[in-house]
Amino acid sequence: MESMEKIIKEKLAEIEQKENVRIIYAVESGSRAWGFASPDSDYDVRFVYVRRPEDYLRIDEIPDVIEWQLDEVYDVNGWDLKKFLYLLYKSNQTAFEWAQSPIVYCNSEEWQKILPVLCNDCNHCDYFNPKGAMFHYLKLAENNNRHLKSENVKLKKYFYVLRPLLACRWIEDRRTPPPILFSELAGGYLPAALTGEVNRLLSAKETAPEKGMIPRVEVLAEYIENELCKLKIAAENMPPREKGSMERLNKIFCETVMGDGN
Repeated sequence: MESMEKIIKEKLAEIEQKENVRIIYAVESGSRAWGFASPDSDYDVRFVYVRRPEDYLRIDEIPDVIEWQLDEVYDVNGWDLKKFLYLLYKSNQTAFEWAQSPIVYCNSEEWQKILPVLCNDCNHCDYFNPKGAMFHYLKLAENNNRHLKSENVKLKKYFYVLRPLLACRWIEDRRTPPPILFSELAGGYLPAALTGEVNRLLSAKETAPEKGMIPRVEVLAEYIENELCKLKIAAENMPPREKGSMERLNKIFCETVMGDGN
């Protein structure tokens, strides 16, 4: 991991130089951050960057996404801070997941000032919409569940369904952004009767290739279908939450770009 971390940090430094940006935060996303990577899983590197003040004053717009590399080993891309904060205002779940990643490649004082906006000491965020988040994770679960209907299925798809379902349970119970680690979600919300089977699949995934196949697991298929039905009702009945202040995010953006308040 140390050598790969070094390579990734070198890539981030190259992005800063060639794109003329300042990366204030970079993490691992995807299965490595979720805690169920395969030996051949790629590295999903995500970052938040800031441009020079004058770049935000141009007549012609500069892209707010940097897509740097996509191949069998690396998937590297990032968002401009302005885009990140706007999507946070819209309660985009990706923003919350990046903020919680256990694998951090780049941190900064600027990011540490932004972090409390994502989640304060009481584990509450003014920009987190529980109802919208539940529908987001339900859609992920439904889309991946389509791949679990055959006699033989991709092993990883079970975790791509279970993780969002457990995230929904967390949101229903706590009304806060769910943790990114699968183990934390499972420890709180996976039924005890399924723990043995899920742990068996986790062990298998540690050595199985990314495209590894297994026979369909009926006990999990039944649980998934029941949860999808129950959680849809729970999401529909959940009251909406009022959005946080856009002005607060505007202030954070200006301070970060201009370097005020350091």
